[in-house]
Amino acid sequence: MKREVRKQMFQQVDVYPVTCERLSEGRTNLEVLEAVIQGGSKIIQLREKDYPKRDLYNLALKFREITARAGVLLIINDHVDIALGVTADGVHLGQEDLPVQVARKLAPELLIGASTHSLEQALQAEKEGADYINIGPIFATKTKEGVRHSLGPEAISEISQQIKVAFTVMGGITEENIDQVLAQGARRVAMVTAITAAADIAKKVRALQDKIREFSE
Repeated sequence: MKREVRKQMFQQVDVYPVTCERLSEGRTNLEVLEAVIQGGSKIIQLREKDYPKRDLYNLALKFREITARAGVLLIINDHVDIALGVTADGVHLGQEDLPVQVARKLAPELLIGASTHSLEQALQAEKEGADYINIGPIFATKTKEGVRHSLGPEAISEISQQIKVAFTVMGGITEENIDQVLAQGARRVAMVTAITAAADIAKKVRALQDKIREFSE
């Protein structure tokens, strides 16, 4: 699939589930994947910081098979080589990962997302060729151990108004506080535990989508 087609598909994203097996209430990543697809998610990010690389690759192969069949975008966290190896749709890079401009040379047709924690980082990622940036963490979160402070929802409008590329938001966002980020202009909301730890994942995805759509109308 060409990058432009993937970018068009990304424009339809609302809820952006991100995996974390240890925070999935005993469910496997594959069980979480099946549930978010059942809930209507258009994207999934495979994120497992502690997996051996071969294990992550093998899991990514299974994710690709399932997401391709469902027409869901697959984003691999951190690893450009694994994203290319399983023909994923994109890769999401942190501040300590391969620079966006290098990843773009290696993977011209992949969507490339970049985690950013300030306006300066957001502008730099855009300059280097990111297709989308993530703004966060918005609230305190257990999944961003290396980031010491949260930005607060006000940062969403402050940063997004000065960039041209698409953006997602992430970090401690739940069904209870999502209205705060939507009020600041967010329409693509990345979440880990609000989804992976939900009693009924598919139902939770649908409820979150309904909230986002309320603000989009």
